[in-house]
Amino acid sequence: MTGEPAKPAKGRWSDLALRVASGLVLAGVGLGAVWAGGWVFITFVAVLTGIIVWELAAMLAPERPGFALQMGAMSGLASYCAIWGPPAAVIPTLLVPVVVGYITLPDQRRLFVPFLVVIQLAAFGMTSVRDEFGFVWMLWLVCVVAGTDIAGYFAGRIIGGPKLWPRLSPKKTWAGSSAGWIVALIVGVIFMRVTGAGPWLPVLSLITSVASQAGDLAQSAIKRRAGVKDSGGLLPGHGGLFDRFDGMVVASVLVLAVMETTGYPPGP
Repeated sequence: MTGEPAKPAKGRWSDLALRVASGLVLAGVGLGAVWAGGWVFITFVAVLTGIIVWELAAMLAPERPGFALQMGAMSGLASYCAIWGPPAAVIPTLLVPVVVGYITLPDQRRLFVPFLVVIQLAAFGMTSVRDEFGFVWMLWLVCVVAGTDIAGYFAGRIIGGPKLWPRLSPKKTWAGSSAGWIVALIVGVIFMRVTGAGPWLPVLSLITSVASQAGDLAQSAIKRRAGVKDSGGLLPGHGGLFDRFDGMVVASVLVLAVMETTGYPPGP
């Protein structure tokens, strides 16, 4: 009798060590690329983009592995070239794989094309934030998104409670989402004090956290539509890269839009 209650707890945290180990490796590589900047970070984002698009295409068209690889390679190359070209060529370059996907995947284009547009814009957004605003603000974005994800994971497992949107994601709870928002606000306050960015930064951090969670839910909808648990198997304990960067994809697009329209946050 005394051993029975321990089983759920073991199952609840059985993947924690593996998640932490692979997460630390990914964080180390990612932060190293963010710190290096320049072509190193641009190449990192391009490879990341290619793998994410490959996973997305493989989920929506599992019977066409060659198509998934081609779309991944094309998207990664487009995101790499867009940052180097003139401003007028950015959108046409990013849209090349989008047009190809629209033509070659007619059965799933209503899902594939919007996601591909967001992923391509996110790649440009991440490189733009690092290139134009510097290491500190790319680090802020990473901290907001990662903090939201980590806080949501632990609060959801420990507190539990009502589900956020069980039809899309049966594991996500209001407790986890709220914890993510709180951590994002804390990150915003810390960076506001360190950088002197002003009181709008915690607000932007909170909105970015909400955008990150929206990306997570949208990706969960894709997985449910495809009938898969994870987007891939590249990250032990996490699934695919799309599983880990779904929030960053949408958050990056939001920050890019704010950055281009308002010039906020302040540059380096």
